[in-house]
Amino acid sequence: MNNLKYYFLLALFVTAGAFAQQNQEKREPQQGHTNENKFKQLYEEFSTPNRYRAASGAPGSAYYQQQADYKMDLELDDEKARLSGYETITYTNNSPDVLKYLWVQLDQNVRARDSKSPLIEGSGVRPAAQVSSFANDYMSEGFDGGFKIEAVKDENGNPLQHMINRTMMRVEMPKPLAAGGQFSFSIKWWYNINDHVNGRGRSGYEYFAEDDNRAYVIAQFYPRMAVYNDVEGWQNSQFWGRDEFALPFGNFEVNITVPADHILDGTGKLMNRKEVFSKDMMKRYEEAKKSYDKPVVIVTQAEVEKLEKSKSKDKKTWKLYAENVRDFGFATSRRFIWDMMAVKIGDKDVMAVSMYPKEGNPLWEQWSTKAVASTLKSYSRMTFDYPYHKAISVHAKNQGMEYPMICWNYGRPDKDGKYSDRVKFGMMSVIIHEVGHNFFPMIVNSDERQWTWMDEGLNTFVQYVAEQDFGKWYPDALSPGQSTYPSRRGPAANITRYMGGDQNYIAPIMTKGLNTYQFGNNAYGKPGTALNILRETVMGEELFDYAFREYSNRWMFKHPTPEDFFRTMEDASAMDLDWFWRGWFYTTDYVDIGVKEVKKYYVTATPNKEGTAMANRFGMDTKDGVYFVEEGSEEDKPGMKDEDIMEKSKTLKQYVMDNFTPAERATMKAPKYFYSVSFEKPGGLVMPIIVEYTYKDGTSKTETYPAQIWRLNDKEVSKSIASDKEIVKITVDPNLETADVDTSNNSWPQETQESDFDKFKNKTKD
Repeated sequence: MNNLKYYFLLALFVTAGAFAQQNQEKREPQQGHTNENKFKQLYEEFSTPNRYRAASGAPGSAYYQQQADYKMDLELDDEKARLSGYETITYTNNSPDVLKYLWVQLDQNVRARDSKSPLIEGSGVRPAAQVSSFANDYMSEGFDGGFKIEAVKDENGNPLQHMINRTMMRVEMPKPLAAGGQFSFSIKWWYNINDHVNGRGRSGYEYFAEDDNRAYVIAQFYPRMAVYNDVEGWQNSQFWGRDEFALPFGNFEVNITVPADHILDGTGKLMNRKEVFSKDMMKRYEEAKKSYDKPVVIVTQAEVEKLEKSKSKDKKTWKLYAENVRDFGFATSRRFIWDMMAVKIGDKDVMAVSMYPKEGNPLWEQWSTKAVASTLKSYSRMTFDYPYHKAISVHAKNQGMEYPMICWNYGRPDKDGKYSDRVKFGMMSVIIHEVGHNFFPMIVNSDERQWTWMDEGLNTFVQYVAEQDFGKWYPDALSPGQSTYPSRRGPAANITRYMGGDQNYIAPIMTKGLNTYQFGNNAYGKPGTALNILRETVMGEELFDYAFREYSNRWMFKHPTPEDFFRTMEDASAMDLDWFWRGWFYTTDYVDIGVKEVKKYYVTATPNKEGTAMANRFGMDTKDGVYFVEEGSEEDKPGMKDEDIMEKSKTLKQYVMDNFTPAERATMKAPKYFYSVSFEKPGGLVMPIIVEYTYKDGTSKTETYPAQIWRLNDKEVSKSIASDKEIVKITVDPNLETADVDTSNNSWPQETQESDFDKFKNKTKD
């Protein structure tokens, strides 16, 4: 019996040797002593784990974060479009370090007349310019923005020495702040609010000339504490206008005085609702708290249209209080329609809220609040139950920006109320995206200034999941002929044009946001798509979702880094994903995997030239082997093919009889068709090979070869295929799951690709 096994294994050895020979010949040796293998570990890129951040990706035993608590009194001057404030900051030093000074962010200074931000962008004289841009660029002094700091004092009213460096202010303390200590100081300030429609910006006002009113969306409006942590010490990256924010958590007590006829909402709980609400508003609010399927209008369009016609000279103060948030934003106007709806998250109710001028209707009254509610449910399923008591969507032209519990979103119908699918789904998507930012980075508090993709990319990924949920939960939102929500980002095929583009204008995802080309693709599209591919194709939804929830829960209300994310995803899934992070996040490589060659073989008991040489080499009887002959080769001769190899090869038949039970033999089939399929990888990215084999009888089978198949040869690999049915077609990545930039080499037999000109020509014929 041992001899029979030996000879049978010889046949398999001959087969494997013939199929793998080309790979051995073409394998390229390593150059020198460097290791450029795509599967090498990321130790060179990662920091060494320590007491603050564990090797598992979890917060370490000595993890700490600072706290900044704010008490603010604000007043809006609606006539001058000016906001003034007095704030007291109480800073708690939870680090083990002694701090000599504090750094405060002055983000409004990006719009100061002496701002350096416009000077870092290249420019030239264009052949033509719009009248508005010509006047703004060459004829006007520009907007007089930026903070006007009137005083910086300690808690006893003594002036504090301070120095302003563009968008950062250093505050000198009377004595160093010891570990565990607190320091309170106050800042008095004001600034002119910008027109965010004509001058752009993340916040500001929109002016409505027809009734001489403004709608304000206000953020980055107060001097804010910078982050101090174990990774960088003080966050010292200036705000140039693109990269967003790194902020510590704290509690906010904010009193906002505005015209008495304004409608206002913002971060935190409204503490004096009965003072600022009318009786009708209170009644409607109580009704909204019990409505889970339909928004209840708190301030109607008819009421708003009445308010627009006159301006109150009186004032009203809205009092808001928020615990454990990293920022604060608010919106106010006499033009805001206001609706609310309850949504069940875990064991509590959360209010989904929308505020919008009449210009947003009928689109906003139909879909905004439902989109908010749907988003909270989807994101909570993917991460953790939404911990705050409300989430607000505010309509602001050309805006898409997020803050704790509140965000502003675009999407406006025509003046006659009509809107296209592009406007409708654009509005829904931006609401889902911006409400989703409550989770990343408002709660899972990554440093947007350094790692833009950690909030935008992760959020874009969950946005795709939430959009698909929305399409299922609200099918009436879809247009005729649509079966799923038309997501712009997420599907692998949607990123191929960018990834296969000019490498001179592509940067790795790990690049600082300010320094990237094609910001939207780099910070949003590519990382969001990469995570979707990781979930749907590499890991599987169950394994990915568990690890993603683990990361989210580990780092909620904390400050994670990219390494914390990468390590946690591996720690919670038992998958070594260094090859994936390296390729997708640290390089600009792209995916291109194709079928290079397919050879067909048949088996015979008759020794052929190669088989005889192998048998002689090992001193074996050539009568005891099974041999493979390539169809069309020199050895492919009439009479060589044995239709029933079990009958022709007595050795094989004896081996089967001796080593398998009758029940096992009853299920055995002798394959009739044998193939050697060679796959090539012109692209630099390592990915699994997903292959669909189509048979002559019309059936098909899909096989996924793990990415590790490329570990010993980065250019080409082969697989031997034994089948009892004839294969007539082989397709790589049949469902476009891997972001393959060139599908012209994905099929065997190779499919003829129709050129763009031929497509146009054939279309015109029709």
